[in-house]
Amino acid sequence: MSSTPLAIEANDLTKRFGSATAVDGVDLAVEPGTVYGFLGPNGAGKTTTMRMLATLTRPTSGEAYVGGESVTDRDAVRDSIGYLPEEPPVFDELTGLEQLEYFARLRDVPADRAGQRIDAWLSRFDLADDAGKRIDDYSKGMRQKIGLVQALLHEPAVVFLDEPTSGLDPRAARTVIDAIDEMADDGHTVFLSTHILSVVEELADVVGVLSDGRIVAEGRPDELTAQLEREADSSLEDVFLAVTTDHGAEPAERP
Repeated sequence: MSSTPLAIEANDLTKRFGSATAVDGVDLAVEPGTVYGFLGPNGAGKTTTMRMLATLTRPTSGEAYVGGESVTDRDAVRDSIGYLPEEPPVFDELTGLEQLEYFARLRDVPADRAGQRIDAWLSRFDLADDAGKRIDDYSKGMRQKIGLVQALLHEPAVVFLDEPTSGLDPRAARTVIDAIDEMADDGHTVFLSTHILSVVEELADVVGVLSDGRIVAEGRPDELTAQLEREADSSLEDVFLAVTTDHGAEPAERP
């Protein structure tokens, strides 16, 4: 039996805000190198779950581990993860290049390696010509690209992505999708939350559907569609609508 720890593990992970329960006893077991698609309606608790796993929000109860390290040990976990929230944390007064160089220093990426990685990502995302512009002049899509690059600069073992294609045009979205696919091929683990079900169908090895703070369905995309016992062209959208409706949630929008 392999001694390699799970990339992400959660046992009865729970978060309450006063009398409201946002995440209710979530269990996870994500193997290294997996793309885990995390689905759910608005308000289901997806972002709160991701913030707990990324050490940004403390659980009320339960346990969670990333790469074998408890999320209560923030420094140990943060060394090995990248996190892209839906609104990227960037400084408007900096240029795109300054933002990435600053973040590379925070992550202790050697200057020569940081420069190579920054140049490569800026070129890949068609940002090289705009790298010297202040971020407050960037579009939403450009800000999203900068946020994604800074989440990947230190080549983390586990990456948490919350709506990574939000605000991107189809070409840029395809670049992001291809990058996620390549990361998984290289052994990185990607925990991906998105409302775009076609992205999950294309990329995810395992899908978990959250509703009212609980995981109500989990498995490979083909396994989940087979569980519906419907016609052969049943889709992941059918699964999503079925399980979230059964639990009284409003379905998320499909862009």
